[in-house]
Amino acid sequence: MPSVYKAAAVHAAPVFMDKVATTEKVIEYIKDAKKASVELLVYPETFIPGYPYFIECYPTLIQPPVLAEYIEQSVEIDGPEIRKIQAACRDYGVCIVLGISERMSGTHTCFNSQVFIESDGTLLGVHRKLQPTYVERMIWANGGGYTLRCYPSKHGILGGLACWENTMNGARQALIQQGEQIHAGAWPALSTMAGFEAVADIQVEP
Repeated sequence: MPSVYKAAAVHAAPVFMDKVATTEKVIEYIKDAKKASVELLVYPETFIPGYPYFIECYPTLIQPPVLAEYIEQSVEIDGPEIRKIQAACRDYGVCIVLGISERMSGTHTCFNSQVFIESDGTLLGVHRKLQPTYVERMIWANGGGYTLRCYPSKHGILGGLACWENTMNGARQALIQQGEQIHAGAWPALSTMAGFEAVADIQVEP
């Protein structure tokens, strides 16, 4: 584990509902990270194919067509998008934690996931959000406690949680007990729930 290294959080918009174009954007940020001597790069929640804000904005009964499209634009762990991103991590020597809508291979079941990829392109693992929040359950299935894992990386013991999980003592403690040294906390860009607009900012500790 290096004594000093540079880490960065990506503040960017995906190409919404376009997994191919957003994959290219992920790779561009990996290239930029290399130029800036960034060794660890963390992306927002479900950066591919974007956070589905529409589930909180429109009546449920008119959503099925766009829900179906969102599922089609979700990515499989063993699919071409993740393989391309692994290759970019290897080529540019950048470790990443990437938020995705993960589609279980060969099914229409999706998860709100974080993918951990080492700087040599190795897939360290995948965390699936344990309990999708509120109307997120329209899209994502429950994750499992077996994905509450930390991963030894070149930069230290790496773990992460998605959104409200970052406020859950049990989930955080599970990672702490594994010796977590680096925490990748993923959030969407904003909240569309009245009264919760600043929740992420309030809970970020210096």
